[in-house]
Order: sequence, then C-alpha cells, then structure tokens
Amino acid sequence: MRIGLVMDATCDLPLEFVQKNNITVLPIFVNVEGETFADQHDPVETQRFLDSGMGSRSHAAETTPYSAEEVMQLFMERLVIDYDCVFCFTITATRSPVHEQVSKASFSILKNYRPVRQEAGVTGPFLMRVIDTQTLFAGSAIPVIEAVRLLETEQSPGQMRERLEQVAQNSHGFLIPRDLNYLRQRARRRGDRSIGLFGATLGSALDIKPILRGWRGNTEPMTKVRGFEAAAETLFKHIEERIRHGLMVPTVTLSYGGDLDVMRDLPGYDALRQTCADHGIGLMECPMSITGMANTGQGGLCAGFACEPYEPEF
Repeated sequence: MRIGLVMDATCDLPLEFVQKNNITVLPIFVNVEGETFADQHDPVETQRFLDSGMGSRSHAAETTPYSAEEVMQLFMERLVIDYDCVFCFTITATRSPVHEQVSKASFSILKNYRPVRQEAGVTGPFLMRVIDTQTLFAGSAIPVIEAVRLLETEQSPGQMRERLEQVAQNSHGFLIPRDLNYLRQRARRRGDRSIGLFGATLGSALDIKPILRGWRGNTEPMTKVRGFEAAAETLFKHIEERIRHGLMVPTVTLSYGGDLDVMRDLPGYDALRQTCADHGIGLMECPMSITGMANTGQGGLCAGFACEPYEPEF
C-alpha cells in the first residue's frame, strides 16, 4: 500500500528531511504590514522574513491556512492518485484552525475520491487519517518523524494509526519566547487573555522568561527563569533528564526563530548534543516556521520529544 504523509507548515522539520521523505506541506500565508510570506519550509522565504525585520513587529500579522476547499483540491488533484492512504498531521487543534479545516475537507475527500482514482486508472479504496499532534512547532514534528520510521518497517495503516495517536498523546513541545510584551500583544490579537499586561510588563522589566509546554492540547507555563540564556540552559538540562529516563521516539527536535548558530551557542546546547549522542538519540534542528515566529516572536526557542506522562520539575 502506498502511504503518504502531509503536515501543516507550523510543524518544525528541516527541509531536507521533508523532501527526502516526500512529505507534503500545507502552506500558511502570513501577511505583515501589507507584505505576504508563504510559510512552507522554504529557507529562502524564511530568511526573507528574518531579513525584513518583520519578526519583531509581526504581532498584528494575519495568518491564513489552506481552507477546507483548498485542502480538498490538493488531495483530489494529486494525493488520492499518488497514495492509497494519507496521514495528515496538524498543530494542536486548540491553538489553530488547521485541524478543523483538514478534518472538514477529509469528509468530502473520502466521499468523492472514487471517480478521480478510477479516471486515473487507480483501483482500490483511499484512506485518510487526520492526526492532531496536540502540541506545537518542534513538538509537532515528533509524530511525523515516527511516521517516517513506521513506513520503513512496512506496518499497516491500522498499526500506524494506533502508534501515531499514542505518540501524539505523549509529545511535548517546550517553548521559550524572547519578548513577553510581543507575546502578550500577539495573544491579545488572537483573543487569548492568558498573558496579562501586568505580567508581561513585569516579566520584561525583570528579564523573566517563562518555559511553556504544549501537551495534550494545553499550553501553559511550567516555570520562569531570569534571562533567556539561563532559561535555555534549564530546558536543555530538563531534556537531558528525560533522555536518561527514556524517550518514546528516539529523537529530540529543536527549532529557533533566527540563525541556528545563535541557538547552538546557547549554554547547555553542547551538553544536550553529547547526551543525545551517548544515548543513541537523534537531534534534529531547523529554523522555526514563519507562522511560529509571527505568533511567538523572533528569537524564540522550541524543543520537542515524546515520553511517558510525567510532571515536569525544573
């Protein structure tokens, strides 16, 4: 059976990995001050966004994912012909409309695919499963990485679905924003009141950085640390600890809203890289998506991994 993978643009994976594994990216269009950026893992477009300086003032950005109709068109024109089964991964449904749009499209796709496949000379049914990763950015990458591994073991769609839903349930995405004021303004723009004016102002004045976790549809602060570098080191040490306890998927993902060399110079990075190597854990890095930067601010750090449920202690 030919099985394909689709993910939305906010899932932080390197372009080389996406291309090597023929993963289709659902683009998101980000409009900032009249300038439109196509978010679809294109390094040139991401660098254009960074070079424009939009990342520090895009809290008023308008983000437009594919509509249900556009998702359906993409599937009908190509995917229902090229594959017999497609797994589609989205950022947590509680933070984005992408999951709703893709799920809505799936009903029409599964209802109308037969004539398209027959005309193309393709026999047999077409299957489609939409997976809510229940986390964000680098965390959303973990179920996709596991899907690629499962494809290499030639498991059935049913076996893959069960495993991928288990991984999604246990995928953690940790985020450290650079600028709390930016995050507050963006949250207000989206109607999210979780970051108040007083907290953001006081946090910025004291250089306090929260370490947020996206897990099972919830996004909440786990701890607060003074200084971005110290917060990054705290997070890296926490990931090392989880590696020693054992991960569900042997990969840690990192994404950064800027030059990756800046991330690699952060305290604790080298130790995390060594711990990954010592335990046979892959470390996958990429720039944060344009949409991710528009929503959380430039210069933020995100990390993802999957493990059994636990109570984070920092």
